[in-house]
Amino acid sequence: MFPATATSPPAPPTAVPWTHARVLAHGAARPSPARTVPLRAAAGLTLAGDLRARHPLPAFDTAAMDGYAVAGRGPWRVRAALRAGGTWADTLNAGECVEISTGARLPAGARAVLPLESAAVGADGSVAGPLPPPGRHVRKAGEDAPAGHRLAPAGTRIGPALLGLAASGGHDTLPVHAGPRVGALVTGDELDQSGIPRPGRVRDALGPALPALIAELGGRSCGVRHVPDRPAGGLAAAVQGWHDVDVVVVAGSTSVGVTDQLRRLLDDAGARRVVDTVACRPGHPMVLAQLPDGRWVVGLPGNPYAALVAAHTLLGPLLTGLSGRPLPALPHVPVWGPVRPARGRTRLVPVAWDSAGARIVGGHGSAFLHGAAMGDALAALAPDWADGGPAPLVLTFG
Repeated sequence: MFPATATSPPAPPTAVPWTHARVLAHGAARPSPARTVPLRAAAGLTLAGDLRARHPLPAFDTAAMDGYAVAGRGPWRVRAALRAGGTWADTLNAGECVEISTGARLPAGARAVLPLESAAVGADGSVAGPLPPPGRHVRKAGEDAPAGHRLAPAGTRIGPALLGLAASGGHDTLPVHAGPRVGALVTGDELDQSGIPRPGRVRDALGPALPALIAELGGRSCGVRHVPDRPAGGLAAAVQGWHDVDVVVVAGSTSVGVTDQLRRLLDDAGARRVVDTVACRPGHPMVLAQLPDGRWVVGLPGNPYAALVAAHTLLGPLLTGLSGRPLPALPHVPVWGPVRPARGRTRLVPVAWDSAGARIVGGHGSAFLHGAAMGDALAALAPDWADGGPAPLVLTFG
């Protein structure tokens, strides 16, 4: 159990550069053991091994258009009609053809497909038309991928396209790393949970936002619990009580004020701090630590926009690492807007796509989510950034 009160004040935190904080958070994580699940249960998880084709794709020579599979020169005598999924055991000889549908298996002896719109059917049923070159309108066996070809590497997040790719490659199950389980604690005596806040209080914005944010970042939300600032020790009990998760997110209580308990809690618990404050604005009093029992604690500031920045800085890379995925490289694009960079710190601002890059969206004070809600990404402005200069973007979904 954690002690209810601290025995000594926490040591002054040392700020980590923003770009390095992401790398530290990702590198500290180890993915969960691999398990095998059916395709229907794999969406949103991560491949724990390479996905390889179990047979050639396509598996046989296939008509790429509706028309006639022809052999030799025309006119051609029609021998049969082939539809997708059907077979024809005979072989075409020169001057013969079969009517064929897109996706149907090309019969033996066929050299190409004459498209329907290029064909003319005579009174005797024969087909005439220009002689197509060999292989025209035919998808060759293995053209997309030979048997054994790697379709996707381990560490790929599984989405609809990959599920379809796995099925077409002959797979019914996939080896996966499960998404980490995440519980969220929102701290503060001043928070109202519904309606217009009472005098001197504010509406809780993070409680409704955190489950969706956790899911967006690749975690499995196990819910949100609210913890008052008083009496002291309540946060320690709440963290201790959430023992069935991989990550505990604490919103608020990350600074060094009288009511901020998180850093003292971590010291008293003997936690290993990986990141202890980041040189960025907003969100700098964020923290990432691992408890002796292996659970992770991510501390976010209490102000909503600052918390969003901190979540994309530490929680996102941590969940990516726990899921077995590589840390994605951030795209760099020109960024425009009337914002001054922060001296000695990375400044993160919401941006929206523009024709030649991204423009800064207003309304991004540390407590205000308007800019983030209207934007497409967060731009990380280095101290030497100038208006119109390139900046890395952290992609978000609003």
